[in-house]
Amino acid sequence: MASIACTPPVPAPEEAAGLRERARGALLGLAVGDALGAPAENLKPSEIRARWGRITGYVAERPQGTDDTEYAIFSGLLLARHGSALTPADVEAAWHEWIADRAEGPFRGAGFSERGTLENLRRGLAAPISAQHRHAWSDGLAMRAAPFGVFAAGRPAEAARLVAIDGSVSHEGEGIYGGQAVAAGVAAAMTGATVPVVIAAALAVVPDDSWTARSLRRAVAVAHRGERAVRSAVVIGGYPWTDLAPEAVALAFGAYAAADGDFREAVLTAVNMGRDADTTAAVAGALSGATRGLTAIPTPWASAIGPARGRCLPSMAGHHVLEVAELLVEAAERETREAVPATGPLPPLPATTQPTELPPPLPATPQPTEPLPLLPATTHPTELPPPLPATTQPTELPAPPASASRSPEPRVEDRGPRERSPLVGAGNAGQGDSEGRG
Repeated sequence: MASIACTPPVPAPEEAAGLRERARGALLGLAVGDALGAPAENLKPSEIRARWGRITGYVAERPQGTDDTEYAIFSGLLLARHGSALTPADVEAAWHEWIADRAEGPFRGAGFSERGTLENLRRGLAAPISAQHRHAWSDGLAMRAAPFGVFAAGRPAEAARLVAIDGSVSHEGEGIYGGQAVAAGVAAAMTGATVPVVIAAALAVVPDDSWTARSLRRAVAVAHRGERAVRSAVVIGGYPWTDLAPEAVALAFGAYAAADGDFREAVLTAVNMGRDADTTAAVAGALSGATRGLTAIPTPWASAIGPARGRCLPSMAGHHVLEVAELLVEAAERETREAVPATGPLPPLPATTQPTELPPPLPATPQPTEPLPLLPATTHPTELPPPLPATTQPTELPAPPASASRSPEPRVEDRGPRERSPLVGAGNAGQGDSEGRG
């Protein structure tokens, strides 16, 4: 493959039918990757092999998505409602109405970054202060970033801008950069761009000297050598948590590059590397699904994905990722029609499409007086409970190891000359655990 040392131009988006095909591929690919990777989450490759051999399909009896899929639906619905006018106040209001101000009972799932964000919001903190918690560098934004690339197809910089607004409530620093890399990569893939162009688009929107950029470059530099080399290049050996955005995003892009955009191979490569396997496979699935379109997803995998069950976000129960894909494409088309007067009749939607009418934007005030409609008429949202008592004591997040900082990037060892990659110039070698070294 060609070098991505210089950022090549991203092609213009395709016609409407092609965009819909890629939008559905991106979000269904995310959900499929999430469901495939969930059983392997936090496992090492040796543990995966001991349980299943090499994972080549669903190993769960009832495959289902995790917080990755449900938070992507959440962000997709929010973006479809507000479009390019999305503000931090819109995001904060949605977090309160759809998540923080609902009675969840025992915590139903999600990562440390979501837990920290909810505790801060329930204390009355607003963005960006709500994002100041111990896990602001997590991959929680990257896992829900694909809808921004779908909406801003062919506009990686705009996708990165919008996802940073979404992330301002929950993430900062490397957590934001990870989300921006994913959103920009999907935006480029939505145009049918080649794998090197997609990777270049991701690198172009994050600081060149960031941990995210360094890890991503290391991963794609060795991708041609396979998943073990990718894992060795970026995995943080001995660190107790696997949800580091620079690591997870780099593993996902490494799997995508190793497979040259092929959906099946990209997702299975991510799954079998372990670590935060549901997120890395979800991101690899979104990138390759946008690159190759809906038909690239094996039918048995696609047919297993139904509406969200609300296991992590009860308010998302009943929504399907394909519904969100349609809403995002319609929202983008609406903005285009309003910005540029149409010169002729618009092509009709495919016969199978049943678009949902989007509600009008929220008032300018950050505290809406009416609830945000989420679903078509078939939705049965739960009643909002009264505010939590002032005496509620939030659950303490697990403390990081004494040696860990907010962005615990390891010191890079000097291992001498390194092989140049067909994707990018030689990168620094990263620390890996005992199973990651190539």
